[in-house]
Amino acid sequence: MDMRVYPSRLSGSVQAVASKSEAHRLLICAAFADGVTDIDCNTTSQDIDATADCLRALGARVTRTKKGFRVVPVAPGAAAQGAALDCGESGSTLRFLLPVAAALGCGASLTGRGRLPERPLSPLYEELVAHGAELGAQGSMPLAVGGELSSGRFTIAGNVSSQYVTGLLLAAPLMQGACEVFVTEPIESLPYIDITVAALAEFGVDVARERHAQDGKKGLLFRVPVSSRLHSPGQVSVGGDWSNAAFWLAAGALSEGGVTVEGVDLRSTQGDRAILAALAMLGARVERGASSVTVRPDVLRGCKLDVRACPDLVPPLAAVAACAEGTTEIVGAERLRIKESDRLQTVSDAVTALGGTVRQTNDGLVIEGARELAGGVVDAANDHRIAMMSAILAARAQGPSVIRGAQCVAKSYPAFFDDLAALGGTCDPT
Repeated sequence: MDMRVYPSRLSGSVQAVASKSEAHRLLICAAFADGVTDIDCNTTSQDIDATADCLRALGARVTRTKKGFRVVPVAPGAAAQGAALDCGESGSTLRFLLPVAAALGCGASLTGRGRLPERPLSPLYEELVAHGAELGAQGSMPLAVGGELSSGRFTIAGNVSSQYVTGLLLAAPLMQGACEVFVTEPIESLPYIDITVAALAEFGVDVARERHAQDGKKGLLFRVPVSSRLHSPGQVSVGGDWSNAAFWLAAGALSEGGVTVEGVDLRSTQGDRAILAALAMLGARVERGASSVTVRPDVLRGCKLDVRACPDLVPPLAAVAACAEGTTEIVGAERLRIKESDRLQTVSDAVTALGGTVRQTNDGLVIEGARELAGGVVDAANDHRIAMMSAILAARAQGPSVIRGAQCVAKSYPAFFDDLAALGGTCDPT
């Protein structure tokens, strides 16, 4: 589906969608806990549904309720043998459930679509094999999982993907012995590991962390004690998603009346809460409420932004930078090349297509702000964040724009264009 977006004055209030990051983790914990768990989750998406479907394939009963999900866990030792796990296009689903399936020792195969088969699994793959997993050829799908993962110490480089660490921590309570995960410096996207630790704590698993050195390398050592088991709290809640809220907050910085996002936790462990500081650095006015944030426009000026801890913020920040005075330099974003698209390339292409000026560097972007953008035709590259960024920027453009493949927003935010319209945006499918 292509979407035509017209120049619009966005303002008003929107409810934050459920955090995809939190939902994945809580669903997995609930599926292997010792009792039924009700998960309050106000929205879902293709990625969240992919995790729920995989857990069903492993033997959990995951049903939708008015508030979210009810999860009846897999009984100990009763995981489905040889389950086929369709991860869709969700990197989180694949990287979280690969160690989990290996720890269950039930045999499984994991498959996916889009860019997912191309996205790397090293060094997670090698660590799983070293601890007893039998895996099919890396880079091929379906990826067969056999053997049984044994506990011990796993070593993961901290500058590749925090998802590897999360997958091992989620699998740890399913193993027989104590589990340690040593993450070597530099550690990027540490807040995502914090989300995992918080999810496990909700289910009674306390993960200790300490500074550590091993073989001349420094980093963080995460310890999950022996006999740690997942205990259902009965009910848990998924917080509002800062990653997707960031697009509306960016729209607030670019609008005349400002935009409010309701239902966000100002104390959240989600690293993308950093959008508030980044927008303030760019000159926007940020007003914090008890469970809401409002961003209003002011004099926007370019600045230098380091996004190592929050790379998913690059698309909305690029939209604001394209309309700010002067130059914005975004650094620490090299890992964006292995997302749903090569996001340094596709962000650059989208901003350029809409009339902005941007160039790529080895680890980021340099964006020259402009008072006006003409609008144009953008290929979303099957990347939900590129489609959302383009829509926000297109609303600010002087003429109508077309987003090719705009249906990809369903990966994380199926109602995105409905909410755009609720804020005063004008768009129609073409």
